Amino acid sequence: MRNMMAIFLLLCGFQVVTHAQEVKKLEAGQAPGKATIDQISWLAGYWEGTGFGGNCTELWLPAADKAMQGIFRFVLNDTLIFTEYMHLIEEDSSLTIKLKHYGKDLEGWEEKSEWTTFKLVSIENQTAYFSGLTYSVTGNKLLIRLTLKEGDQVYTEDFNFKRIEK
Repeated sequence: MRNMMAIFLLLCGFQVVTHAQEVKKLEAGQAPGKATIDQISWLAGYWEGTGFGGNCTELWLPAADKAMQGIFRFVLNDTLIFTEYMHLIEEDSSLTIKLKHYGKDLEGWEEKSEWTTFKLVSIENQTAYFSGLTYSVTGNKLLIRLTLKEGDQVYTEDFNFKRIEK
């Protein structure tokens, strides 16, 4: 019985960890999840880590006027590859991340009036599921999981960060 209980607890713990790491997607016609900007205040801070085989930095400012602004930087072999400017906004009782990519020369990847957009699916504790993008904070660690498509192939890229106190 003790062994069964230990296995059960281990499996429950494993399910919690894997659940926090999944990436969800809104189905066609599905309404975005409901939330306020205050429910994601745990994301604010300075984060350093890895992803795409290089070094990543992500900075989120505390909320002001129902929005948080963020910056992402990707460096590979000591060379800046790209940056992102992110805008996490509360609108229509939900949250949306809008971001733009910029090359090393500050040339935008998206057209002037276009954004890459991620709509909220749900927030559970310190995990925010956006359609195709997950942010999960545990202690001083941030895991970002991003679903990407290259041709016909769909895959998930993990970014592992640690909070940096400055």
